[in-house]
Amino acid sequence: MELLQLCLRYLLLQICCYIINPLLPDRQDFNYNSELARILSIDYGLKRTGLAVTDPLKIIATGLTTVNSKQLIPFLKNYFSKEEVELIIIGEPRNWDDSDTHATPLVVKCIKNLHKNFPAIPVKKVDERYTSKMAKDAMIEMGLKKKQRRDKKLVDVIAATILLQEYMGRNLDG
Repeated sequence: MELLQLCLRYLLLQICCYIINPLLPDRQDFNYNSELARILSIDYGLKRTGLAVTDPLKIIATGLTTVNSKQLIPFLKNYFSKEEVELIIIGEPRNWDDSDTHATPLVVKCIKNLHKNFPAIPVKKVDERYTSKMAKDAMIEMGLKKKQRRDKKLVDVIAATILLQEYMGRNLDG
């Protein structure tokens, strides 16, 4: 239980660092010039898509940005020209009975588009149940005002970060 609380505090700290520092330039313009490949997380939606990435050592998941879903592929082409990414994970919307949701076909179409445009990068689906709720709960824990918590772009990028952090916790040795 203490480890879970520590992990949640760590995740909240990472999210706070992303949100609170307005002096940072837009993260999509960063060029880290790392030789180590990252993992990219996608929380895909009809209008907006939240993105998160690992650090080069795959220790920390950090929110990258939220993009218009129609601009996802051009954004990723630009990002992949600057950064090496070894894996894309994408949230798969599922109902409690494991059936498809109304958003599942959108994600399937996005995955096909990712395979078409980036055939060298594997794409893994991960269960995204609860991530938006967890993102909203994290925003409350951070003490964000109600107006800030209504920012759907922020919810999307935090949800992508949670997807990635959970994936790393389950799948990466460390």
